[in-house]
Amino acid sequence: LQLHSDEETKAVSKRFFKETVNVYGIKTALVSKIGKEIFKEIAHLSKDEILDICEKLWQSDMLEETFIACEWTYSKRKEFAASDIFRFKTWIEKYITNWASCDTFCNHSVGYLMEKFPENMSILKEMTHSQNRWMRRASAVSLIIPARKGLFKEDIFEIANILLLDSDDMVQKGYGWMLKVCSQEHQQEVFE
Repeated sequence: LQLHSDEETKAVSKRFFKETVNVYGIKTALVSKIGKEIFKEIAHLSKDEILDICEKLWQSDMLEETFIACEWTYSKRKEFAASDIFRFKTWIEKYITNWASCDTFCNHSVGYLMEKFPENMSILKEMTHSQNRWMRRASAVSLIIPARKGLFKEDIFEIANILLLDSDDMVQKGYGWMLKVCSQEHQQEVFE
């Protein structure tokens, strides 16, 4: 990643965020390509070994490394266990510091985990009460892909009702997006 760092791309990348983000300055397609190439070398490792590597990538606080952590975590989705929600929740709480990492991780890995283990929904609902804005946003954006499939309507409404008066714009945009997607299957109910 350091070899592909580009100052112009770095400057452009930072414009998408209100908060400070640490970036190498690499276009997303190249980050994905690099991540896929390197993953071939470690694909034989167990899920837990891969997730341990992903945690180190999260700890770097470099945006491109978090994207690779998201891709590698999702690549192990068929091996997810219900208990993985606790690791994922910790990552959201400790390492996520911007909307891009939040959405990439939660849309795919956490959303898939919710579909596979809906009994974990109570943990998403607990996250709506966190002081951490990214935890609250994550509680909503984790249900976007399931909402496209018409899933979790009542849970989506419950989370939206809890977050309805949240003053943080990043949280508002997260639950608004969740409701927009939910409305594709349940338009009248979302409207009401």
